[in-house]
Amino acid sequence: MKSLICGSIAYDTIMVFHDEFRKHILPEQIHILNVAFLVPDMRREFGGCAGNIAYNLKMLGGEALVMATVGDDHQPYSYRMEKLGLDTTHVKHVEGTFCAQAFITTDVKDNQITAFHPGAMNYSHLNSVKDAGEVGLGIVSPDGRDGMLLHAKEFQEAGIPFIFDPGQGMPMFSGEELMDFIEKADYLTVNDYEARMLQEKTGKSMEELARHVKALIVTLGGEGSLIHSGGQEIRIPAVQPQAVIDPTGCGDAYRAGLLYGISNGMDWHQTGRLASLLGSLKIANRGGQNHHHGIDEIRVRYREAFGSDLGV
Repeated sequence: MKSLICGSIAYDTIMVFHDEFRKHILPEQIHILNVAFLVPDMRREFGGCAGNIAYNLKMLGGEALVMATVGDDHQPYSYRMEKLGLDTTHVKHVEGTFCAQAFITTDVKDNQITAFHPGAMNYSHLNSVKDAGEVGLGIVSPDGRDGMLLHAKEFQEAGIPFIFDPGQGMPMFSGEELMDFIEKADYLTVNDYEARMLQEKTGKSMEELARHVKALIVTLGGEGSLIHSGGQEIRIPAVQPQAVIDPTGCGDAYRAGLLYGISNGMDWHQTGRLASLLGSLKIANRGGQNHHHGIDEIRVRYREAFGSDLGV
């Protein structure tokens, strides 16, 4: 089953300041803040929710179709996607823009200062689900506001089941708009912080929200995840990673596991465990797309972690 992944394509530029921010910021002068940090270490990673989810789904052997908008600096990313065998038919180049990108400066205490430029992501509404042809499943992940609204509407109208993944895009929407997304969606996934924010914005409990979808999935970091489905709460354990290096993209890896499990008719216990395993494999590597594991290795890791076979 082909999965249509609507979301961002982005570059992440990560810089490391070899000291503490707090030593160079004067609290009494915060109203005229003017600071500069020397960052000897810098790397650029391929990222964005759509790119990361597609990368992980392809790694599993799933069929990923990316729908995203990119800017004039897209060539390195487009070349990478083609090299990986990812379909770029619906990756639209918006002239006169840059790709979405985050500039992240981290100090020695893991504090971060981030600037995010949405760029071409603001034009995600120029893509239409109607143009994607035959797809059996979709996901609306963080993207431009108008694009997220449009793609959810089009998935529903086409009768294509989809996951709503508001993520860092949640502040763009009112409680009423979020409820409209949820009522259109078949599945809803958030992390624990986003779950609290969602409850505050909609005025509804997790139990109430879960009644609107086939499954509500809440990731809890190192504590695993919870899947609310059919009036039941399924607890999914975390998988002990080989190393804890970088959490960037772990949520996207988890969502790829959800897409794969749903596409292949797996039950929620297996789907959640596969998703949990993918997050564990990702966290042991820097960046959102630098982990490399074939499906045969993933099957072995699954058996080691859970004492049973993946089954598909």
